[in-house]
Amino acid sequence: MRLLAALATLLCVVGFTTGASAHAALVAVEPASGSMLASAPVAVELRFNEAVTPGAIQLIDGAGRARDDARVSASGETISVAMPPDLPQGTAVVSYRVISQDGHPVAGSVIFSIGMPTGTQPPANADRGLSMLIWLARVGLYLGLFVGVGGVFFARWVAWSTTGMTVPRVALAIGIPSAAVSLGVLGLDLLGLPPAALATAAPWKVAFATSAGPALLVAIAAMLFALMALRSAWYARALAIIALVGVGLSLAMTGHAATAPPEALTRPAIFLHGLGVTIWIGALAPLVALVSEPTTATLPVVNRFSRIAALAVGVLALTGLALAIVQLEKPVALVETRYGLILSIKLALVTGLLALAALNRFRLTPALALARNETGTPALKRSIMLEGAIALAILAVVAGWRFTPPPRTIIPETPLAIHIHSDKAMFQVLVSPGKAGLDDFVLQLMTGEATPLIAKEVTLTLSLPERGIEPMERGASLGPDGYWHVRKVELPFAGRWHVRIDALVTDFEKVTLEDELDLGLP
Repeated sequence: MRLLAALATLLCVVGFTTGASAHAALVAVEPASGSMLASAPVAVELRFNEAVTPGAIQLIDGAGRARDDARVSASGETISVAMPPDLPQGTAVVSYRVISQDGHPVAGSVIFSIGMPTGTQPPANADRGLSMLIWLARVGLYLGLFVGVGGVFFARWVAWSTTGMTVPRVALAIGIPSAAVSLGVLGLDLLGLPPAALATAAPWKVAFATSAGPALLVAIAAMLFALMALRSAWYARALAIIALVGVGLSLAMTGHAATAPPEALTRPAIFLHGLGVTIWIGALAPLVALVSEPTTATLPVVNRFSRIAALAVGVLALTGLALAIVQLEKPVALVETRYGLILSIKLALVTGLLALAALNRFRLTPALALARNETGTPALKRSIMLEGAIALAILAVVAGWRFTPPPRTIIPETPLAIHIHSDKAMFQVLVSPGKAGLDDFVLQLMTGEATPLIAKEVTLTLSLPERGIEPMERGASLGPDGYWHVRKVELPFAGRWHVRIDALVTDFEKVTLEDELDLGLP
């Protein structure tokens, strides 16, 4: 009982003391990524949309050498990387891996050139083997929480019997070590370390300091409660309820969905969503065992679960819809982002799951009541087994969310802007994305008094003499927004491009303004 009290205290205290958190996104860099500089900057500053913790910061200089003399400091949302004084000319790369408040790593690279650009490349992405291990550990954790804890809840509160507990026991045996592995590999990912570093304290320490650390402890406690609930004791049903609540708490403590604002909505929603998934998926394996060898008690158990499942499905639908709206922000994100594509696949699988659930409730379950119907039970068994297979596919798919940020956290790049003016006119030029490659230009034409300048036609001319690029002339088209647009201009090189804009005001008057545009690397 002392162990029971200690686990219950850990689950409740840790579950309710997690601070607010979200997913970090880089919002500004100084100097801007892709900048062409005459001399080395004193420091590179990275500003995020929330407070972050440095994980692994690496500087590669213009000669392609990894430097260990760059000093890193953090203050709230800003990470500052002080540059060594002897940076050579060429393209330098600052790669960063920081820890957002939801416990996930945020990685990327900032590129700037001192003098002429060189071919320096950012360091390679994280080891694919580590990514696979993270995914496998996440799937194993889901099995323990949903199949294991859910199966025990079904046994104690629906079936009133521990028949068919083989699969839930195996799921719990997989889930508990998977939770521990998840903690270790999270630390490896946060620090950019190889798997061999699991033998050191660093990855465990940094992972436990994130919101994911306490959440995984609660998950382990929930699975231990579920194992204890399989014993024939007077408190077994209470343990099953505590374990079920622990699943919801562990999910609501960390992650993209649980930490999305407004948290007063998203945390309770993910808590209830987790309970619904656990109750539904956890019942499938025990149900297969029950209908494989039906007795007089089988039909009442199936009917009880059918009523509970209807409530669980309703909760899943409402909370899932609310979370999807918060995470996606707009429907087009379903097909334009990796996060949305994963959600689309999940929705397709869930639709199949709902169809099977409806078939079971309204057709196959009533067949059990017909004493002479010999095909009802095998058909119900096959349907439930298919439900289980689809449920496992859903768990495998949603584990992929660990590697992609939700659309709400994606901040569009700020267009490159230049302002050209003379006594007669002022031209505002926006270049998107402002890097070598295909760029779109938006031209706002104004008079010297800042009133709109009416032009009959506008021409944009670009050249890069240092790379031998002769003037390229492109005609602009007037858009419904009142601005002139030049779309999909191929600018093959980064560098200081010469920009000339000719605005034909009348047949006899032309306004021409010129300036330089610093185009960054892609």
